[in-house]
Parts: sequence; C-alpha cells; structure tokens
Amino acid sequence: MGKREFTTVILAAGKGKRMKDPDLPKVMYKLNGKPMVHYVVDLARQIGSQSVIVVVGNKRELVMDYLRRSFGDGVLFAVQKEQLGTGHAVLQTEDMLSDFDGEVLVLSGDVPSLTEKTIRRLIDVHFESRADATVLTARIDDPTGYGRIVRLPDNSVACIVEEKDATDGQKKIDEINSGIYLFNRNELFEALHQVKADNSQHEYYLTDVLGYFAKNGKRISAVLADVFDETRGVNTPEQLAELERIARLSSRNWRG
Repeated sequence: MGKREFTTVILAAGKGKRMKDPDLPKVMYKLNGKPMVHYVVDLARQIGSQSVIVVVGNKRELVMDYLRRSFGDGVLFAVQKEQLGTGHAVLQTEDMLSDFDGEVLVLSGDVPSLTEKTIRRLIDVHFESRADATVLTARIDDPTGYGRIVRLPDNSVACIVEEKDATDGQKKIDEINSGIYLFNRNELFEALHQVKADNSQHEYYLTDVLGYFAKNGKRISAVLADVFDETRGVNTPEQLAELERIARLSSRNWRG
C-alpha cells in the first residue's frame, strides 16, 4: 500500500446558534475544563497527521488565539467567511493542500470524545480497502434525525440517506453517519466542485460528496464506532451537559 500519508481538516467555523453565549464560538465551549476543539486538535496530532488545518469562521480570533497558545505552530488555519455548509468549509482548504497527494481526514470541532483507537481503525480500514472515502458510523437506539448508512452486500457503503429522504424501510436502519470522514484528496476536491447547494439551506454538504462518489463508482468504506457516545456532537447546552455527565461516569482518559 505504500506510505499512509494523511492530513487533518477540523471543522470549527460554526456559530452555535443554539448555545447560550452568542459571543463564544461553539467549539470554544469547555468540556472537562478545556474547549472542545482542544481535544480534536490533540487527537489529530497524536495520530500522526502531516498537518492540522482548522477551518474557522465565527469569532475566529478567539479560536485561533487559543490554539496558537496551546499548540504553537502545530496548527494551520483556513477561513470560511460565510458558513455555507460542511462541503464549503472543506473547500476552503483546497489551496493549502494543492501540493499534498495523500488522504484528508475530516473531523468536527464539536465532536470531542473520539478516541485514538477508533480513528486509527478508520485509517486502517480506509487504506486496506483501498477506499476513495471511508465514513465513521455508529449505532443508536433511536436514529431519528440522522443520516442512515445503506450498505452493499460486500459491506461497503451504497449511500447515506438523510431522514427526510429515507423510505420507511431505510428509517429502520440504526447505523448512522457521524460526520467523520477520510477521503482521497484528489477525489474529494474534484467532487466538491461538482456538488450543488440545491437544498433548503442552500449549503454544500460533505454527504453530497459521498453521493457523487456512489454515482461515479467510487468505493466507500465504513467503520462502526464501538460506542455512539464517541461520536456525539454538541449543538445545545443540554448536549454539552450530557457529554459532561458521560465523561464523569466513564473511566475515559481525557486527552490533552
């Protein structure tokens, strides 16, 4: 397989409209005493990413100042001036990665509980299956609201179906999309230039990249996280409090 070269892009531009403080970027809300984004950057560095690019937007100076103090020159930044979706956010890194010919790991700055073990397994499966994209998935008792993972007989991914587009049968699928991906760099940016913002939010989504891959015969692999809690994102104060509760109850060794 050769060298396993990858770089990490961390999505951290969101406003966090449903959080309590409009002056604080969502990824800067603290979990166990440190901003959520701290754990995600620390993870990217631990797994040997060639570079770590954080996509910033809302109140970006706060995020950049904190990460520079914490990690020095170990973090690069791309600016998403308008929040036009996850696909648009990753597209802001294209010029920075123009000379990079490896894979691109996409992490979310508001998903702070991922473990090194899980991400290393994602990387292993991606390279061993020679996938063009690999998605981290999870199983959940009530998958309502999440994109469902539809698998092919060989266990690769046929597509990710959003709740609003799912058939009654597909809504019964309990394997969901975590929003964590590993892509071939060249295939990723080619697809990003093809996806459209023809949705109610008029935004460009990474799930549409996977749809493009599926239509064009690209191989999509999937890795199931051991527990759903690892993949929990934070959009509300209640969800942050739930992560705090889980952290207190678990024997998890917090990074950083």
